[in-house]
Amino acid sequence: MTTTALRGVPEVLSDGEIAATSAHLISLQRPSGQIVWYPGGHCDPWNHVEVAMALTVIGETEAARAAYRWLGATQLANGAWFNYYRDASVLNARLDTNVCAYLATGLYHYLLVTGDVDFAANLWPTVRRAIDFVLAWQLPDGTVRWSLDLAGRPEHYALLTGSSSIYHSLRCALALGERLGEDVSDWIVPTGRLGHAVAHHPGAFAPKNEFAMDWYYPVFCGALVGEAAESRLAHGWERHVMEGYGVRCVSTSDWVTAAETAECVLTLDAVGLTSRALDLFSLTRRHRRDDGAYWTGYAYPQHVTFPDHEVTSYTAAAVVLAADALTSSSPAAGLFRHGTLPAPPDVPETGCVISVASGRATTPSR
Repeated sequence: MTTTALRGVPEVLSDGEIAATSAHLISLQRPSGQIVWYPGGHCDPWNHVEVAMALTVIGETEAARAAYRWLGATQLANGAWFNYYRDASVLNARLDTNVCAYLATGLYHYLLVTGDVDFAANLWPTVRRAIDFVLAWQLPDGTVRWSLDLAGRPEHYALLTGSSSIYHSLRCALALGERLGEDVSDWIVPTGRLGHAVAHHPGAFAPKNEFAMDWYYPVFCGALVGEAAESRLAHGWERHVMEGYGVRCVSTSDWVTAAETAECVLTLDAVGLTSRALDLFSLTRRHRRDDGAYWTGYAYPQHVTFPDHEVTSYTAAAVVLAADALTSSSPAAGLFRHGTLPAPPDVPETGCVISVASGRATTPSR
């Protein structure tokens, strides 16, 4: 097994500051391996994985393994996880499909960085159950229902951000399975159907256009590539980016969040817009605290933290992953770059009038 050491980003994030952020994230891990948002706070499995990925590239591999083992120990019989936990208690029993898919991204990321095939193989059955759970809720149009409510009833609609993230997780699951010698052929067509829906049929998703993630996630996940990807980013830039401050969480408010800003950095890096990515990454500096934590967001023009004095583990983790991409420190630095993961075939739903000549969708969706 190999380890990595994340390099700093000149004039934005030093090696010493990365060490401080590492210590902050480690302090948020419970003895069980569970990682909470902030001291005394709750845990959700998606952001838990995001922090495990950050710990992996920092070199805290034992902490990352503990985080993944916690997921293995708490997975439900149907392959899912609840939305929110506090220690052994369940705070929210909703089952979110995107949350459940993200382990595949995290574990493949871990394998890329460490080469630890044995650990990945031990957790493979957990990934298999999670992906099978997610795909059980794929709709005929290729989208994936976003969740099951507290009574176990499936919601009737899909979310663009969630389905986009699931698409990337499915591609990671395919790559992970192939690396481990597992038969994943049954996931190829569903992945292609989902990618087609994300790229070509924005109207199939619940309207959430005000959220920045709905803007950049179809590019971030690799469903939109090339000119279509750059067109989408350019089209939404003025609406979603507050120049000199970062990415608005929602376009209707001058509330900038460091996590969305860092994810947008990863998106720009994915399409090769490195200079713009570096400029945007520098704006996360405003959110950094001396102890290595990051304020979740700032509201302008008041220049006040929002939520009030909230720092979150997932925010620091997103900054760490963006730094890794910009410095190419780890073997997983390019995980979100277009062309890194194999592209499944484009699979339109029955009766779709859109014809795709080759490979993946390229038509802009807005």
